[in-house]
Amino acid sequence: MTTLTVEAADFGYGGGSPVLTAVTVTAHPGELLAVTGTSGAGKTTLLSAMAGMLAPRTGTVAADGTPLGDRDRAVARGVVLIPQENGLAAILTAAENIAVAVIATGGSPADARRRTAESLEALGLSGQANQLIDELSGGQQQRTAIARGLALRGEVLLADEVTSELDAANRQKVIELLRAEAARGAAVVLATHDPETAAACDRELHLADGSATWVR
Repeated sequence: MTTLTVEAADFGYGGGSPVLTAVTVTAHPGELLAVTGTSGAGKTTLLSAMAGMLAPRTGTVAADGTPLGDRDRAVARGVVLIPQENGLAAILTAAENIAVAVIATGGSPADARRRTAESLEALGLSGQANQLIDELSGGQQQRTAIARGLALRGEVLLADEVTSELDAANRQKVIELLRAEAARGAAVVLATHDPETAAACDRELHLADGSATWVR
């Protein structure tokens, strides 16, 4: 499995001031890591960088010691991102959104059917498989995005505020599913502003004022 490392990295957008400076963090296989902080603290920025979507201004982002590169190379290394704004295609059904993603990352049509069914069932969405995304509630859309991320069976799973629209029962279910991903050997990073969700993780990195501090 893959170890993802950010080393002494600064991150920012365009020519503006850096959002985060001197960040060092390692996501280990088998671990559930929480990234916490208030809105605007840089959680999405850090996960975007760990997903290969934002290059560091200084420092490195590496998978098993090799620079991660762009998003395409990150995908090839098995880095899966579940974005905060779910990223689902409105013109497709819940099941189609998942199946297309599995096939796009090298899965066969049979793999796609099986993984789609399994992940939707795990999130309690089997009954919504054939509904268009716009027909689903916000919480159902969020769970569909999570199901898609789980179906991809990543080496690294980055989950950005994926429990924000969920009730307590579904939030607990998602944490258990992310824990299961870690148990199979994935490195799981969960960005959250919820203290209870963070407490369920193995370690916590807190972002504030452009810096990253280990809480535990």
